[in-house]
Amino acid sequence: MGKRVTINDVARTAGVSRQTVSRALNDKGEIDSSTKQRVLDAARELGYRPSRFARGLVRQDSTTIGLVIPDLLNPFFTEVAHGALEAARARGWHVIVYDTADSTDEERRTIEVVVSQVDAVVGYFSLAEAELDQHLSGMPVVLIGRDHQTPRFSSIHIDGEKGVHEAVDHLVAAGHRRIGMLDHVSRVKPSPSLRRVWFTDAMTGHGLDATVVGHTAQSVDGGAEALTELLAEHPDLTAVFTYNDVVAIGALRAARRLGLVVPKDLAVVGFDGLQLGTVVDPALTSVALDTTRIGALAIEQAGRLLAGDAQLPPEELQVNAVLLVRNSA
Repeated sequence: MGKRVTINDVARTAGVSRQTVSRALNDKGEIDSSTKQRVLDAARELGYRPSRFARGLVRQDSTTIGLVIPDLLNPFFTEVAHGALEAARARGWHVIVYDTADSTDEERRTIEVVVSQVDAVVGYFSLAEAELDQHLSGMPVVLIGRDHQTPRFSSIHIDGEKGVHEAVDHLVAAGHRRIGMLDHVSRVKPSPSLRRVWFTDAMTGHGLDATVVGHTAQSVDGGAEALTELLAEHPDLTAVFTYNDVVAIGALRAARRLGLVVPKDLAVVGFDGLQLGTVVDPALTSVALDTTRIGALAIEQAGRLLAGDAQLPPEELQVNAVLLVRNSA
């Protein structure tokens, strides 16, 4: 896919100003018919697709952002989407949500569609940045949860290291020494998660064994099954840290089925800090992220990229997790 044609290219080819191109494409009456036709011919020849953002300078309700997430059924991504939708609504913008089902093939199909439907894209991608750059040529992109190298891209950085260390510190202070983890290994990147790296570092810092790890799908059933298997292999566990809150809720369910009282017999700590964690019994202790802020930051950065404004500094684009103590640990 070649470089995306811009309004500047049309203006250069037609020998007119950007303002004249805008007037011609928006059917304004301030230019003569021959100039208008020359602009339309140049646009057609170049294959120019008028940006919704550019049209939004005339019709403020037409800017559209594409939000790409891997799983709408995961309430973490639903909460992030909520934050993005609220921030976009405040600007009078539209958001189209795309679900890639945590599949690289679906992700490729999604970006083929995205490029013709939106003015900027934000969200979660697993494809290499070079491939994203190729398919989204000329379009502003905000990556959530991963760093960027391409100048016209931006990133929302998620840092949970301090929060995970706080969680392990909290468990150790409560007397726990046999602490396990339920980790999720992505189909896209089949290696230990970054959250496991943080967990291992925190455990090692206390001189504790960090190798008691089960693997789970990101689902309630997956969490329940993984905890049952982990306890069968390591019945001396007194606490478990999980990849996310959905997995933790499954672990709570399994503990109850096994006749364990939480947190007396088994402490459970999740990751995400979802509102869903307040409606389970006991309420879930979790390493919490501000999901609304993640979504809102992504929209704000998209707006800055579209307008050509200076991007927010890295420290303002980082969302840090903190331990939220409730009743499960």
